[in-house]
Amino acid sequence: MPTAKAVPHPSELTSLRTKLFYGFGSVSFGVKTNGFQTILLPFYNLVLGLPPQWVGAALGFALIFDAFLDPFVGQLSDNLHTRWGRRHPLMYASALPVALSYLLLWNPPALSKPELFAWLVVCAIITRTFITFYEIPSSALVPELTDDYDERTSFLAYRVFFGWYGGMTMLTLAYLVLLKPDATHKVGQLNEAGYHTYGLIAAIVMFAAIMISAAGTHRFIPLFRKPQVERQSLRAYSRQMLETLANRPFLILMVSTLLTSLATGLVFALTFYINTYFWRLSSEQIGILSFAIFLAVAIAFAISPPLSRRFGKKFAAISMFTIGGVIMMAPPVLALFGAFVPLSSPLLLPLLFAASTVGSALTIGPSIMVGAMIADVVEHSEITTGRRSEGLFFAGSSFLQKAVSGLGLLGSGVLLWAVGFPTHAVPGAVSNAVVIRFVIVYLGTTSALYAAGFAILARFPIDREDHRANLQALAGQSALAAPAISSDLALEVSTGAERAE
Repeated sequence: MPTAKAVPHPSELTSLRTKLFYGFGSVSFGVKTNGFQTILLPFYNLVLGLPPQWVGAALGFALIFDAFLDPFVGQLSDNLHTRWGRRHPLMYASALPVALSYLLLWNPPALSKPELFAWLVVCAIITRTFITFYEIPSSALVPELTDDYDERTSFLAYRVFFGWYGGMTMLTLAYLVLLKPDATHKVGQLNEAGYHTYGLIAAIVMFAAIMISAAGTHRFIPLFRKPQVERQSLRAYSRQMLETLANRPFLILMVSTLLTSLATGLVFALTFYINTYFWRLSSEQIGILSFAIFLAVAIAFAISPPLSRRFGKKFAAISMFTIGGVIMMAPPVLALFGAFVPLSSPLLLPLLFAASTVGSALTIGPSIMVGAMIADVVEHSEITTGRRSEGLFFAGSSFLQKAVSGLGLLGSGVLLWAVGFPTHAVPGAVSNAVVIRFVIVYLGTTSALYAAGFAILARFPIDREDHRANLQALAGQSALAAPAISSDLALEVSTGAERAE
């Protein structure tokens, strides 16, 4: 592993090179998240034969268990004292356990159903636990890399870009190459061997992404803030955590995240079923459709920072998602009313591709801005608490997303059970009434949750001017720590680097 020898100039913190290294690490998170939320449920349900409510319960319990670890990892990341700083030791330590546990998740031995349920729970818990030790410290680097309102959006754009591309690349590989029909499996999505190979390739990719990103940002460790050494009891730390997390703007973001993450958990877990049983797409067609997400992410990456600069993060996020959500929901709603092209039409896939591209671009963009809004809460909180709590705030966000996405997965299994969706279902053989009932419940539930979440987000109080005022207030409080990489610190580091030369 690298050691921090020469101190880089502070201007390098926001360079393109830094953003690429920083963002690349989220490939690991994207692969894990995409796998959990798209094909893990059908793998254990449709391929291995676990009832959907069992799979939903296993994934829900595992994610909720891991979610309760997040605030403690955030607190540890904010207060760790090592020669490699606060964040990087945790990032390096996570790489191998994440890769091994994800490999085992997709390669279970021959087990009874109760044993398979236990295997799923244990492997999911281990994977989620160790990805937490990478994701939270890595996310918390953004407020340390820059205190600029718009640069933070740029950093988060790279993070979201690589996260989506990593996850979708693996998913596309699975559908187009690994999940192929054979003599035993007429439907490629039901070919068990393809999932085993997917797990091996994904594990290697996740390990490499974490190590490359951590090594690429390692040299900036001397420029990051160093917290005061405080020896406190667990009770004192817990009280400090609660005080920090009680920040009003943060709570607004968390309530909004609670609702939207619950909806997202449903969407990701059930899209497989929508494409396979409602649209009756083959694995090759689903693979082609997944390319729409590649275009969508590129579009979101390109338009989100300028829209944030022009309209502010909050207004841009809500406007983009509202328009994108309508576009995404239009094809299935029209199909339910008989106003869409028939399933046999050659226009079906192109129309779904177009709706997915535009709609996804406009719904992915807001996640970039919400992440940057969490970074802006750091200075708002520091004014009242006197502490920099980057890790804790991102951990709080991660906590809710995981816990509620876990409930979304649990809800997905329950929803499938409630509408009578059969195990080992073959496309075309499921009752049309069951499929339609399933789609109606899916659309109604997710739409209501998303609408409520963004209505709450509209109350977020920190805009560009508020953020600038927070930075000025901190600069004028000599008793508090200056904003990340203040001019005095930059001069001191630069002078030290010149002396070293």
